[in-house]
Amino acid sequence: MREDGKIDYVELPGGDMAATKAFYGQAFGWSFQDYGPDYQAFSEGLDGGFYTEGAAPRKPPLVVLYAHDLEAMEAKVKAAGGVIVAPIFSFPGGRRFHFQDPAGNELAVWSEE
Repeated sequence: MREDGKIDYVELPGGDMAATKAFYGQAFGWSFQDYGPDYQAFSEGLDGGFYTEGAAPRKPPLVVLYAHDLEAMEAKVKAAGGVIVAPIFSFPGGRRFHFQDPAGNELAVWSEE
C-alpha cells in the first residue's frame, strides 16, 4: 500500500532509449512499459522510468514521493520551506508537482488522483 511521503518512484535520464532498454533488459532482465517514444517505465523492486533528453531537461535522477492528497502535501512542502518549481500538473497515470528542498535538490510528489 502506498504511503504519504514515502519514496515511490525514481526517474532517470535514458539517452538513447533503445540502448538503455537493451542494456537493462540484457544485464538485469528488466522489462518496460512504453509511454510514447520519450518515456519508458519499469517495475523492478522500485518503480521508475527512463526519459529521453527531449522529454525533460533534468539530468540528475528524480526521486518521486507519494501523497494521497496532493494539494495538502504541496501545502506541507511550502510550509516546511520547500520551493515549488513545477506546480501541480497532470501526466499519464496521475498528477504531480516538483519542489526544491533547502539543499537545492529537486524532488516530486505524485498522486493517482
